[in-house]
Formats: sequence, structure tokens, C-alpha cells
Amino acid sequence: MQSSKSFLYWFAALLFAAIAVAPSSVRAQGAGLGAAGELVDPDILRVCADPSNMPFSDQSGKGFENKLAELVASKTGRKSVAYTWYPMATGFVRNTLRSNHCDIIMGYAQGDELVQNTNAYYRSTYVMVFKKGTGLDDVVSIEDKKLADKKIGVVAGTPPAANLAKVGYMRNVLPYPLMVDTRLAPSMADVMIKDLMKGTIDVAILWGPMAGYYAHEINPDLTVVSLAKEKSGHMAYRITMGVRPSDQEWKRTLNKIIKENQPEINRILLEYYVPLMDENDKPITQ
Repeated sequence: MQSSKSFLYWFAALLFAAIAVAPSSVRAQGAGLGAAGELVDPDILRVCADPSNMPFSDQSGKGFENKLAELVASKTGRKSVAYTWYPMATGFVRNTLRSNHCDIIMGYAQGDELVQNTNAYYRSTYVMVFKKGTGLDDVVSIEDKKLADKKIGVVAGTPPAANLAKVGYMRNVLPYPLMVDTRLAPSMADVMIKDLMKGTIDVAILWGPMAGYYAHEINPDLTVVSLAKEKSGHMAYRITMGVRPSDQEWKRTLNKIIKENQPEINRILLEYYVPLMDENDKPITQ
């Protein structure tokens, strides 16, 4: 299993990535101090986000993290949401949250030391995607022998790739790059699902929130199977909101918002076809 830190830089995504550029901020003038002297704007929800990373965030506001930001702003009495845009790659936290350009990262893997995590507001898994009626309808694990002769697409360096190597299926793998600047090129999830439809690969294995969204966008009849039952390799991750380590009161406020609004948060996530899993690896459907 990769560390949550390496997962983040894929996860974001995986997904997100790119070249270092100077952040551009849209911030209120004269932003004041938050509770207990914390550097949190009390009037505007200042969000650190990737400008082109669907289904998570997008400069046009179409991503589910954009919708969650609107919910948090409303529930904390903020007048509006303002963004610091920066590609989710090396330097993201340093150039956004840690530089006090913004006060919250809407989606962050639990356990990473670069930020202080709130409580998790969803848990999801890596998944397999394939066409119905191709002899894979009952496959629920990478270890299944039915995958032995299938062409498998996977993002290089991610946990499922390690499992594929363990079972000896790497000879069948078509690797996709770990880092892509999605401002300049399509998301790897988009490319993988389209390759699946063209027959370039038989199975796509990728992070669930991306798979669910792009599978539905490209062909709603595709089968999306959680890898929560994998016997080796960690495939499920808790996703939190990330804040500065110093912002203890802000974290407590966000934890309260998450607890009180979990059904609404789930509703937003499910609208984007995020595969939600509870702590017992049971699907959450509402």
C-alpha cells in the first residue's frame, strides 16, 4: 500500500497534476482573523482548489467539491466562496493553505501530515469498470482468474497496480500516467473509460469517485465494481477536509458541520456517482 501522502498526489485523484504555477487568488479585501486569532476569514469561505479536476473541482464550479464548499459556506454563515486556484501537484499545500491564501482544502486523504484533517466526510474505494456481458459480471477482485487474459488499464504507481503485480497480471496491463496537467489534457479517468469503450482495454481500474463520474458520463450501462473485498493491498480511503494545523477552532466548526449535514453531503456525492462505503465496506446508497 502506498502512503496516504502518495495517494493524495495521485488522488487528486490520480489525477491531478501538473506544472507549478503561481496561485491566483480571489479574496476579500481586508480579511480578518477568525476565532481565537486563527487566520481564517470570518466572512468568506476561502477554498484551495484545482481549477480543472472534475468531478472534484472546476473553475466553472461544476465539481462536487464546489457544491460542498457552497454548503459549508452557507452553514458557517459565510457570505460567499472565493478560490485560490492551483494544480493539485507537488507544492499545492505549500502555495495555498500554508501560505494563508485560503483556509480549506475540500477533499484530502486522511492521515497526510501536510494538513490537519477534519473528520472524514466520505469513504470510497478503488473500483473496476467493465462492459456488461463480457464474461466479467461476477468478478469482484483483482485476484479473479477471469482477468488473466484481459487487457487491464491502471494508473501507474497506484495501489491496484501493486495487486496486479502480486497476482502476475502485469503482462496484461496498459499503464496510464500518474501525473497529468488536466488544464491541458483530458483526465486519465476520461481517457481510460473511453479506451474501455473502444476496446483498447477490457477493464479499467481506478479511484472510485472518478470512475463513477466518468463511467456515467460516457456510458451509464458500464459496470462499476468496488475493490473493497481485496485480500491484499488497501483499497478504501477516508476523505476529509484539510485545514492548517494551527486552526483548531476552525476544525471543530467543520467537524460539527459534517456531523450535522452528513445526509446532505451524501446526497451531493451520490449525485456525482461517487461509490460511498461505510466502515464495514457496505455501500451507502442514500
